[in-house]
Amino acid sequence: MLMAHPAVLSKLIEQYETLKALGAEHGGIEGRRRMDDLAYTLCVCTGTRDVDAALIAARHQLPGARTEDDSVLTA
Repeated sequence: MLMAHPAVLSKLIEQYETLKALGAEHGGIEGRRRMDDLAYTLCVCTGTRDVDAALIAARHQLPGARTEDDSVLTA
C-alpha cells in the first residue's frame, strides 16, 4: 500500500479538525462538501473506510507517534 507523506497527513488532519470544530458539518453546503472531501482523502490515504479510523491511522503514521500504544483500539 502506498503511504502518504506525514506532512500531507498532518495537514489533512488539521483541516478536518478545524472544520469540525467550527461546526462545518452543520453549516453551508461548501463546508459539508469540504469535510466530506477531507474525510474521503483521509480514508484513501490510510486504507480505511471510516473517518474516525482514518484519523487514528493517520495519527499513527505521524512522526513521534507511539505505535506500540494500542489503547485507542481497546474497548
